Amino acid sequence: MKAKEMLEYLISEQGVSFIGSVDENGFPNAKAMLPPCKRDGVKTFYWHTNTSSMRTKQYQKNPKACIYFYNGPAFKAVMLLGTMEVVNDIKVKREIWKDDFTMYYPEGINDPDFILLKFTAKSGRFYGDLNTGNFEID
Repeated sequence: MKAKEMLEYLISEQGVSFIGSVDENGFPNAKAMLPPCKRDGVKTFYWHTNTSSMRTKQYQKNPKACIYFYNGPAFKAVMLLGTMEVVNDIKVKREIWKDDFTMYYPEGINDPDFILLKFTAKSGRFYGDLNTGNFEID
């Protein structure tokens, strides 16, 4: 399996993802999230979240971010570095919306507390099989 395919497989198999932001004092913050609700390979990832969340405000002030996927039993992980954008575009929201989201956003797709986070990766670091390595993303 090629490196990119292996990374895509690792990411797609995880039930939890982690996102990292920078707070107003310059300290890193990490949060466990559901898996991305949409992604394009290992370059672009989307999550749904609350407009009112602390993380949303942090990304609006400082878009530097990282995301992390970890397979415990295999002890393999990948961290991607890049930027996180807060997206409120109704067209993109429609592409991502699932009826199950009403448990979080009772007013549906037009709920003012429904927002998207879009992560764009620039580089990454992989750990697995007792090896580590940095890589760039085109």
